Amino acid sequence: MNPFLAWMTLSRLGAGVAFMAWAASLPWVLQEWGLTGAEAGLVQTAFNLAYAVSLLGSAWAADRLGAARISANWLAAAAFLLCALFARSLGSALTLFSLLALMLGGGYAPSLMLAAAASTVRGRGAAVGWTLAGASIGYFLVIALAPALIPRWGLTTGWLGLCLAPFLAAICGSLAARAMPPPPDPPQNASPAPDARLSAVFFSRDSLLLTGGYAFHCWELLGLWAWAPAFLTLTLSAHGLAPVATGLLAAGALHLTGAVSTLLGGAASDRFGRRLVLVVLALAGEACSFTFGWLGDAGAAVLVAAAALYGFAALGDSGVLSAAMADAVPAPLLGRILALRSICGFGAGALAPLAFGAVLDLTNPGSAPPQTWGWAFALLGLGGLGAALCAWRLPDPRRLKRRRS
Repeated sequence: MNPFLAWMTLSRLGAGVAFMAWAASLPWVLQEWGLTGAEAGLVQTAFNLAYAVSLLGSAWAADRLGAARISANWLAAAAFLLCALFARSLGSALTLFSLLALMLGGGYAPSLMLAAAASTVRGRGAAVGWTLAGASIGYFLVIALAPALIPRWGLTTGWLGLCLAPFLAAICGSLAARAMPPPPDPPQNASPAPDARLSAVFFSRDSLLLTGGYAFHCWELLGLWAWAPAFLTLTLSAHGLAPVATGLLAAGALHLTGAVSTLLGGAASDRFGRRLVLVVLALAGEACSFTFGWLGDAGAAVLVAAAALYGFAALGDSGVLSAAMADAVPAPLLGRILALRSICGFGAGALAPLAFGAVLDLTNPGSAPPQTWGWAFALLGLGGLGAALCAWRLPDPRRLKRRRS
């Protein structure tokens, strides 16, 4: 791994800790603040919507100013510090975690653009996969650390302990921008494209299918990330596991496997084609969504294994979708296309935690903590189905080769 990619991976790790802090804290927020499932989901929905707005602005600006100039976001560290110090209720959490999301989104699309620009076409899937894997390791760390920090020290002190991570993200992002190597491939269509072409590129068949697939992917993934840690923590605790052990198992199953899947998915798409990998992973994620929530009584080993498979399938296509979009879109328009894709994807995905929480309330009337989770997770499976259909409609590389020959 070159120095640029190493710094970028570390930067995404730090950002990942802040991104998953609310979801990692849900078991204690539900109990200490007395929130309903819908109220807790509403905070995550507001977070995701604010993140989408931030992605739109930062990706758009990256085309105009250069991705390297905005890859690090020191404001995210300050925003997370405010969350730790002042989030005490539903209203304050809605405001402060939305502010955190606005700051965090500034680094996502620029980091993907820098990773794509620093790699060859043949290695693009792997490079983007490394960038996303860093975030997955950050997700693992926060979910693993939360059961050790929060029950002992409380929400405020626990969140303060996690505040170092976004500062790490800002420092490493700055170092990555300085270590950016020259593009290994000659730039294609490098001259600035007129804005009139933006709509034509965005509404092209491949762009629409990839954007639609990303929206369905976000619905499943953001719902999973928001609620699976709480499901695993509560269910594994009911099986007699200690809080620290439940955190480590939940984090490892959901996010270390996700880190591996982004690496393997990206490398596999470089070798076997984006379309095939997208279809296989989307169908696997759909199957996991329809079964995972019903496994609460199956035993800890079965539940952790199912969570590992779920985390692998749900995240594995993330880097492939980004690499495929970079393949399909002229480089001067990539930031703006990613911005439009992000607002569509995170806009749809933002609703998933709220919808999940509402179904959880409907299927568990008066039950605290919830006992029936299967219907809520099944709702997320619609995202996997939609993503598979969009990927299936993409051009088959083998047919394109035959036509060209």
